[in-house]
Amino acid sequence: MNAPLLATPVPASGCAAPPILRERGQREVFCGLTGIMWLHRKIQDAFFLIVGSRTCAHLMQSAAGVMIFAEPRFATAIIEEKDLAGLADANAELDAVVERLLARRPEIRMLFLVGSCPSEVIKLDLSRAALRLGQRFAPQVRVLNYSGSGIETTFTQGEDACLTALVPTLPAEPAGAAASLLIVGVLADAVEDQFRRLFAAMGITRVAFLPARRAADMPAVGPQTRYLLVQPFLGETARELENRGATRLAAPFPLGAEGTTAWLRAAADAFGVADAAFEAAVAAPRERADKALQHSRRALRGRRIFFFPDSQLEIPIARFLARELEMELVEVGTPYLHKEHLAADLALLPAGVQLSEGQDVDRQLDRCLAAAPDITVCGLGLANPLEARGLTTKWAIELVFTPIQGFEQAGDLAELFARPLNRRAALEV
Repeated sequence: MNAPLLATPVPASGCAAPPILRERGQREVFCGLTGIMWLHRKIQDAFFLIVGSRTCAHLMQSAAGVMIFAEPRFATAIIEEKDLAGLADANAELDAVVERLLARRPEIRMLFLVGSCPSEVIKLDLSRAALRLGQRFAPQVRVLNYSGSGIETTFTQGEDACLTALVPTLPAEPAGAAASLLIVGVLADAVEDQFRRLFAAMGITRVAFLPARRAADMPAVGPQTRYLLVQPFLGETARELENRGATRLAAPFPLGAEGTTAWLRAAADAFGVADAAFEAAVAAPRERADKALQHSRRALRGRRIFFFPDSQLEIPIARFLARELEMELVEVGTPYLHKEHLAADLALLPAGVQLSEGQDVDRQLDRCLAAAPDITVCGLGLANPLEARGLTTKWAIELVFTPIQGFEQAGDLAELFARPLNRRAALEV
């Protein structure tokens, strides 16, 4: 039986106020630098210069699969031993690297200086460096900075830090501007285009996306801005937007047919879209999404799933898997749980589900092995050991790199979980 589609408003039941197991121990996650992997693809004339070590450079090359002849829009300004020992002027060296970079790549219009563990260890003030370099290369290049250090961030928080740095530079809304809708978070271009068409079909035409595809097209923001988050890990970005006067529209995140319908409905309600116009816009893509889920639902119904904390996508994905694919949630772990932003998704989780925030990897491994779930969502560092113990795993990072938001991607999202189980079934003798 197909899972029912959500009606607005969100019910105040389910797991809205669940007990949360808070873990404070060793973590197994990538650092915030890896967010550059999707950020540099989105902002087409931006460049991300990591101020870090050779380890940072190797991490990024491994994560991106960069070929030696490629010209990616990110690089690492290597901190050498003499910098760590205080034998060189790191600011002068950074200025020289930026000068060479901009001379070689004149198409760059926005430059992010990205802090790392090594740059923070030597107390290199990248905010002052960004101000200094911004004055030097203005108006051709805007220079910003943020931290991707693993000391402070999990890997998806790199996007939050980047957008947080960007928000104060956004232009102000003109006086007397009409209400506008801002979609916040990195989306694949194809998904962004799909959402634009859906909003246009509803009659919502003043729609912008943050980040924009080009530096010159970053949206204006102000008291007439209403915004929807597409990612649950953008807490600081949301705070900065609200400091600029914007108002968040509460909604589940746009994963699956149900979540996407409710997310779009939040915008429709805020902009006075009639019920008939809303249904006319979403009926066909919602039906396609539900049909796309049917095949995976047969493979996943009744299967037990365990989430290690990794991306902060765990709670909305767990809601999607439980309600639309009828999976059983053993434990849903997440690095950080923003109760306000996740309230709508929490309310739709099955009653009594075990949530955990933070990580104590040894304890969570013990719970996972004892539960013996059908599939385990975890980081790359845990996947092979768990597979060796006979568990089927799904890499959490795939859920960030893969376009999963919206109606047209619902089937792809479900298939990400069905595929490992189908593969194991095919390998069993």
